[in-house]
Order: sequence, then C-alpha cells, then structure tokens
Amino acid sequence: MTTAATGPSASVVTPAGKGVGPLLRAWRERRRVSQLELALRADSSARHVSFIETGRSRPSEEMILRLAEHLDVPVRERNALLLAAGYAPHYPETPLDSPELETLREGMERLIQGYEPYPALVVDAMYDVVAANRGVVMLMEGVPEHLLRPPLNVMRLTLHPEGLAPRIRNLREWRGHLLAQMERQIALYRSGPLRALYEEVAAYPVPESAVDREPAEPVPYFALPMQIEHEGRVLSFISSISTFNTPMDVTVAELAIETLLPADPATVKYLHSLMS
Repeated sequence: MTTAATGPSASVVTPAGKGVGPLLRAWRERRRVSQLELALRADSSARHVSFIETGRSRPSEEMILRLAEHLDVPVRERNALLLAAGYAPHYPETPLDSPELETLREGMERLIQGYEPYPALVVDAMYDVVAANRGVVMLMEGVPEHLLRPPLNVMRLTLHPEGLAPRIRNLREWRGHLLAQMERQIALYRSGPLRALYEEVAAYPVPESAVDREPAEPVPYFALPMQIEHEGRVLSFISSISTFNTPMDVTVAELAIETLLPADPATVKYLHSLMS
C-alpha cells in the first residue's frame, strides 16, 4: 500500500475575458438562488449583488469568499473567482507527497488498511488512485499491465474492455452509475480534463461477454451493488464515498475515500478466507 503523488489536476474551465461578476452570476444561477436570497445569506443587499454581477462594483476579497461559500462553490473554483477579480488565490494546492501533508497521508493509509479485508482506496478529482489497500489489489488480479501503469485511473480500470468490465456481472447498470457520477462532477467543476476522461471511457465498447445476469440466489440489496467475478466466484459490493469537511487546501478538497462494503454474507466469508 503506497500513496502516490497527485497528477494533473481537474483544472477549471474559466471562460476567457469574463470577470468575476459573470462567473458569480453563473454560479448563482446554477444553484438556482435569487439575488435577494443570496444577499440575505451573505449579509448584503440585492442591489450590491446586482452591481457585482454586472461589473458596476468591484467586490472585496472577503465578499467574494463569502458569496462563494453561500453558493457552495468548490475550493478550486473559489480561487478562480479571486483571480478573475484581480486577487491572489486564497487556498493553497499542496502536492500530496509533500511533507506538509504527511499526517494526512498517514491517516488515510491507516484508515484504508484498517478496512481490510474489504477493498478501500483514495482517489483525486480525476479518479486517479493515490492510495489503495490489499482488497483493491486482489480485485485487480489479472488486469493487463498497461492499465496498471501510473497514474492508475479507476474509471479506465473499471470500464476498459480489457480491465474489470468483462468480470462485472451487472456491467450495464454499474457503467451507467459511474458515467452518471462523472456527469455530476463535470457539472459541478466544469473541468476540461474530466470531460475528456468522460468522453474516453464512455466510448469504450461494452464487452460481449459482459451480459447482465441475475445472481443464483436473489439478495434484497439496499443499494446498487457491483457484482464482480473473482476466481470463479461472484462477489457483491456496495460503494461508499467519503470526503473531507471544510477543507482549506485544493488537493485535500478533491480527495475522496471509496470503500467497498460486502453486500452479502458469501462475499464477507470469501474475503476473510483470503486474508486469513
């Protein structure tokens, strides 16, 4: 289990020639909040918000951060708003392998290691794996080397016809879930690299061998499982994703910890037998 340095970030696509006003208006409209409602939240006036959006008033750095907070603007995009207004970025973007984040790295590794024998991993905004435990390594057995070269990308690994896709019994459902998840992220971050990744993996052909099949014994799942074959057995997992509260660093804000919870007793028994 190792922690990798973060790769190219899911940089924001900021329209050229646009000041902070149009960008704030776009975020407000995306959140479906009126100027009056935003003004009340930010302890300002609708007139002042209107002047900022039209460029008649230059907002202070504090006002930009306050409006961004009440619009739930992601940390990276808050920096983009500040830059558009002529201010320096407020939030640092510290490489994950830097000494400053050593405590964070150690904490994440203890967390995912403690989750064994169940699979758990940490990904960045581009779905590149930055840490993984032995449960994940077990699922990747048999995957071609070219898909395992750094940076290891979860979406490519899962949906590529030479990756995990042929082994996922309910691939069409799981593929639809992953693509919808990426679409939501693209709508939130407006990221060019993330859009390119989406277009790449969405174009992968669905392997002919990956035909949706019902399990031999129906199980009342409480969420959509990923049903994947491993050494002649079908394992079922429910995915859970956690992020950090109130991050003050762009890198930390874009990390997500994904854990795969066994969805049936047979999967629990099999995983514990592998690690015993």
